[in-house]
Amino acid sequence: MTWTPLPVIEWMLIGLCCLSSVYITVAALMRYGSRPWGMTRAGGEPTMHATISVLKPLCGLEPRLYSNLETFCRQTHPHFQLLFGVSSAADPAVGVVNRLREAYPKLDITLVVNDSVHGLNLKVSNLINLVQHARHEVIVIADSDIAVPPDYLHTVSAPLLSGQAGLVTCLYRARRVGEVWARLGALFIDEWFVPSVHVARAAGARRFGFGATLALRRETLDAIGGFHELKDCVADDFWLAEYVRELGLRTHVSELTVTTDVTERDLPSLWLRETRWLRTIRSINPLGFAFLFITFTSPWLLTSWLLGLGFDWSGGAFADSTADMIVDLSTSFGLSARLLLHWRTTRHWRSFWRDLPLIPLRDLLLSAEWIAAAFGSHVIWRGARIRIVPQVVTPEVNLTDVPDKRFDTAPARVANREANQ
Repeated sequence: MTWTPLPVIEWMLIGLCCLSSVYITVAALMRYGSRPWGMTRAGGEPTMHATISVLKPLCGLEPRLYSNLETFCRQTHPHFQLLFGVSSAADPAVGVVNRLREAYPKLDITLVVNDSVHGLNLKVSNLINLVQHARHEVIVIADSDIAVPPDYLHTVSAPLLSGQAGLVTCLYRARRVGEVWARLGALFIDEWFVPSVHVARAAGARRFGFGATLALRRETLDAIGGFHELKDCVADDFWLAEYVRELGLRTHVSELTVTTDVTERDLPSLWLRETRWLRTIRSINPLGFAFLFITFTSPWLLTSWLLGLGFDWSGGAFADSTADMIVDLSTSFGLSARLLLHWRTTRHWRSFWRDLPLIPLRDLLLSAEWIAAAFGSHVIWRGARIRIVPQVVTPEVNLTDVPDKRFDTAPARVANREANQ
């Protein structure tokens, strides 16, 4: 046998296929460590309780809004306040909040109706209006489509009380409300987004902040300048966590996984939501976004299968056999890992088989969305067109507001933002 090198482009394709197979294998075999609902925490109930203000910005009537908000009313925590905010008294979410107040008359529930707009991000404007009514030492922000277990407030506040973290956030899994498009949206979360976060954490990444939960002390929020610093941010959840990290405080990803609704009923709405997420990732981490294509498994498995069909590699017998062996191994491991990941994220065998044919479509759609998200400087959120404005992480810090003084002072973020426009 003689050794003749394969063309560079063919080896590059083989390498990318192998890299994708390695990624999906790591994702499928990883122990995620999330505590499912119903499992008690180690060590029993905490001996200390923070007083908590829960901020819930609302806009419109979502399919499961009442049941999702009700999970916050059923908390076992002894001392918390629920603040629901809307921009108009005509918002249909007002009726839902009034039903909750009638059903739970002993709870401290406040409805804030305020149409003040403070920036491009209307959700942050809502939070600015809400936080003025918050009375307690810990602030918890959670999106309106999030459902939580009864010990949620205990769990997310504990690391703040113990001094382990400056901010606590939670990962989430999807609950579909609808048919095929909602199922595809749930696969986006459960079988791409969440595994990619776990792989990134295993690789040492610590820059996380998810709108499903953001919990921090009031003094920490004041130290970064409050929600006003986020009023023009698209990725307000990420930047809130980033500004807290700039104080020298750690982000803690809770072991508790909450649930989020996926309600898209057609391709355009699913496309808009997911390209918004991907374009937001691009604005936060351009280099990481550029390499996301490795995580889209099905196109690489298809490429690997085509490479292994046995066509002439034009590289000599030894090169052909070596390449065929590598391609076959890559295809086998990648396909097995993709099926294993799908099995681990489904709730029962029926959903496993039902959603199995959607996996290639899901990955191909994700690839198309990634290409679309690589271009453009705007996103669509709740019908509003918002320009992605680059952020500079240089908060104006008041050292007297935060007990942990491991951070340095920094120039005002506003000045840096103007300088970068």
